[in-house]
Amino acid sequence: MKVTDFDYELPEELIAQTPIEKRDTSRLMVLDREKQTIDHKIFTDVIDYLNEGDCLVINETKVIPARLYGKKTTGANVEFLLLKQIEGNTWECIVRPGNKLKPGTEIIFGDGLLKAEVLEILEQGTRKVKFKYEGIFNEILDRIGLMPLPPYIHEELKERDRYQTIYAKHEGSAAAPTAGLHFTKELLERIEKKGVSIAKVTLHVGIGTFRPVKEENVEEHEMHSEHFYIKEDDAQKINKAKQSGKKVIAVGTTSCRVLESIADEKGEVKKCEQDTSIYIYPGYKFKCIDALITNFHLPKSTLIMLVSALAKREFVLKAYKEAVAQKYRFFSFGDAMIIV
Repeated sequence: MKVTDFDYELPEELIAQTPIEKRDTSRLMVLDREKQTIDHKIFTDVIDYLNEGDCLVINETKVIPARLYGKKTTGANVEFLLLKQIEGNTWECIVRPGNKLKPGTEIIFGDGLLKAEVLEILEQGTRKVKFKYEGIFNEILDRIGLMPLPPYIHEELKERDRYQTIYAKHEGSAAAPTAGLHFTKELLERIEKKGVSIAKVTLHVGIGTFRPVKEENVEEHEMHSEHFYIKEDDAQKINKAKQSGKKVIAVGTTSCRVLESIADEKGEVKKCEQDTSIYIYPGYKFKCIDALITNFHLPKSTLIMLVSALAKREFVLKAYKEAVAQKYRFFSFGDAMIIV
């Protein structure tokens, strides 16, 4: 399988630069795997594809203002993007300029509110960094950090919370779990009233989610690792749906990756906390999820490969071609798809 097998033509004007005014009024493309049909709806119609006894699984991670602009002691400008907390005040960061920041280099952010020392070169453009500060780290980030919008978004985000799901709770992500951005409090309440249980997981999304697959052969790509956990009550909700013959619907590829990382052969899960680097591409046999709510993904990305594993590559590419023709909005602030 070649990475070019997952390519498609996308006019740049279809890449959504700003969030839609009301979250749940985005468009919803419905892919029926059995009937091989494609329907066009509005996101609030997603409730029609959820039935009593089903379990909807959401990711409660919260994006931190992980983009920092600072200066070296020489006065040169530096940009940091926090990727992953290694331990305590030590983080893995993407740095710019990547070739200039050697171990021992000191950087100052926010007029000295936050300082950093480069400890180690991890790979090209990535460093192990130790931060020094007084007070609470996340409060300092809230004051001087910026939301780490994906590289394909060029417009300024006017409201920070629009790059957060309405149920975002646990800080740690460098990117939003964007399928969840379409949900409103009212829609979730309607879904629960219908008898659908809502289970919660937390997976902290890394910026690796945007990295293209560079290897020509899909199988040779090494997946980035992300930290997640699921609690006992939520595992029981998922297992109850599986045992009752009901559906488990993952909101986003992040929730999907958690469930598929830990499910046993019956598709059941248990509470745990660990890292996952699960890599899902065509040929993978899903154990837990029965349906997926997701956005439209970048060409040649691991995310479009995951979706193609669930709905077959040819069907997915046909749907994407139709989405382009129908002028759907793409990527993080774009429209949604449900695969049933």
